[in-house]
Amino acid sequence: MSIQSNLLFTNKTLMITGGTGSFGNAVLNRFIESDLNEIRIFSRDEAKQEALRQNLQVRFPEASEKVKFFIGDVRDIQSIRNAIHGVDYIFHAAALKQVPSCEFFPMEAVKTNVIGTDNVLTAAIDAGVETVICLSTDKAAYPVNAMGTSKAMMEKVIVAKSRTTKTTKICCTRYGNVMCSRGSVIPLWIDQIKAGNPITITEPSMTRFIMSLDEAVALVLFAFEHGESGDILVQKAPACTIETQAKAVIRLFGGREEDIKIIGIRHGEKVYETLLTNEECTHAIDLGDFYRVPCDKRDLNYNKYFTAGDTERNTLTEFNSNNTELLNVDQTMEKIAALSYIQERLAEGK
Repeated sequence: MSIQSNLLFTNKTLMITGGTGSFGNAVLNRFIESDLNEIRIFSRDEAKQEALRQNLQVRFPEASEKVKFFIGDVRDIQSIRNAIHGVDYIFHAAALKQVPSCEFFPMEAVKTNVIGTDNVLTAAIDAGVETVICLSTDKAAYPVNAMGTSKAMMEKVIVAKSRTTKTTKICCTRYGNVMCSRGSVIPLWIDQIKAGNPITITEPSMTRFIMSLDEAVALVLFAFEHGESGDILVQKAPACTIETQAKAVIRLFGGREEDIKIIGIRHGEKVYETLLTNEECTHAIDLGDFYRVPCDKRDLNYNKYFTAGDTERNTLTEFNSNNTELLNVDQTMEKIAALSYIQERLAEGK
C-alpha cells in the first residue's frame, strides 16, 4: 500500500503514542512524507523527543515541520486528552515490553499496558477519533510472563472497548520479534563482537519469530485500511533458533562461533512463541500475509445465540515459532544483512 497516494491519510492528523520508541519511530518514518497534515508524537521522555526532533530536521528538513511533540503518559488520561484534540488516527505503541523488568515490576506493566491502553481508547472515543490501531505481541498468546499477561489483558480491553462504540474503529496488531528494535538482542551481540568478547545467548534451541520493522509496519497500514473494529490482526513471519540467529550475526561481524556463551533462560522467557492460538484458529481468517481474528459480536445473553452446534471446524492450526518456516543460518544472515541498522554497523570503521 502506498501511503503517499492513499486518500485515507490526506490532510489527516495521526498521533503516535510511544512515538520515540523503535516501533513508533518506524511508523513515523513511513508516514512523515505522506499527505498527512500533522503527526503528533506523544511520549513521556523529553530527551528522546528532542533527539528525535533534531534527527528529523536533518533527515526530513521540509516534512519535519508537520511533526509536533506532546509530553505525557498514557497512565494519565488528562495528558492524553490534552494532546488528542483534532486527531483522526492513533497508533498506540506506548508500552512496557522488557520481559525481565515486567517480571520484577508486574504492576507497572499493568499500569502502562492495560490501564494506559484503556485511557487511550477512552480518550479517543470521547474525542471522536476515527481509528485506533494498538500494538500487541506474540507473548500475549498463551502468556507465561507478566509482560505477556499484561498484553493479553490489553487485547481483551481493546476487543471489549470496540463493542462500546460505533464511531471509532479499534483494531489490534500482533507481532513476533522485530529485529534490531528496542529489546532486540542483535545490537548487544554486535557490541560484544566489536569489543572482542564472547556473545551470550540464553538457550540455543529456543525459537523466535523474526521480521524487520518495515515488514511489521506493513500490518499497521493494512489495519488502518482494511481492519474492522475489534479485529486482532496477526503478522505471519518465519522463525529461527537463537543459536541460528547468533551464528548469522557472528558470520556478518567476524566473531567466533566457538566463543558463544550460554547463560540460561532469563526470568519469564518462553521456549517458543505463539502468534495465533489454537482457540483463535476456530474462527480466524487466513488473509495471505496476515491472519484476521474477528471480534465475537455476541453479548452476554447467550440464550439468544443457542444453536444445535457446528461440527465443522476451521482447518487452521496454532501458528507458533516451532511450526512456521524455520530459517537456516544463511537465510537468517540474508534477512539480518538487509536491515539498515546492520548496514550502518557494518560500515563503522571502514
